Amino acid sequence: MQRWKLTLEYDGTNFSGWQSQADGKGIQDVVERAIAAIEGQARRTHAAGRTDRGVHATGQVIHVDLEKSWDGFRLCEALNAWLRFSGPVAIVLAEPVPDTFHARFSAQARCYVYRMVERRTPLTLNLGRVWRVPHHHDVGAMQEAAHFLIGTHDFTTFRHSDCQAKSPIKTLSQLSLTRVQGVFGDEIQAFVQAKSFLHRQVRSMMGTLSEVGRGRWQPADVKAALEARDRTKCGPVAPSDGLYLTDVYY
Repeated sequence: MQRWKLTLEYDGTNFSGWQSQADGKGIQDVVERAIAAIEGQARRTHAAGRTDRGVHATGQVIHVDLEKSWDGFRLCEALNAWLRFSGPVAIVLAEPVPDTFHARFSAQARCYVYRMVERRTPLTLNLGRVWRVPHHHDVGAMQEAAHFLIGTHDFTTFRHSDCQAKSPIKTLSQLSLTRVQGVFGDEIQAFVQAKSFLHRQVRSMMGTLSEVGRGRWQPADVKAALEARDRTKCGPVAPSDGLYLTDVYY
């Protein structure tokens, strides 16, 4: 058996998230069906992060043990030939790794990008891929508030009630916001990095920072919400549409 590290890209809009589902609509389900088709039997995959329903990825990482002899290029080609029937999911890189490698437990950092577009007009080409916000946002104020979240904190306020993590303490190494001019116009992008995250932590933080950008909250209110360690003090949770898992570092 050879262990393989696979890097995936997917549009999560019409999936129930990464994790396998009883109805077979998890991204894990379609990937494992493709692997079973080329291996001749079922193989279990393990992911760096269990992205939620509607969350996208440009750099999700999984590992799987395969019995047949493959090279990286042929493995990508074979899997993508099956995945093309299953929706917007693709293997962008396949690398052999030692048996000690684990997609989740070997990861040293995970990076997400969150995309927001200030636009009153309904979305068309970007539908399901960005958060449309119909109001102007003060990015400087949002960044000022974001500084209170960087570092090691108890993130209970930004932790979903269903979160299964043993501890709410996480270390956020980056949370930077900027305006960028993209192909489809001006947008706000947030770059977030940590070794690991709580369930819906990024979306909870982004929804709260949006309140600052709109002028409903002051930056200091985010510090107070964090220190309260109280989920009811969190702002609205941003939708999954704008969230992308972009990189996993080992």
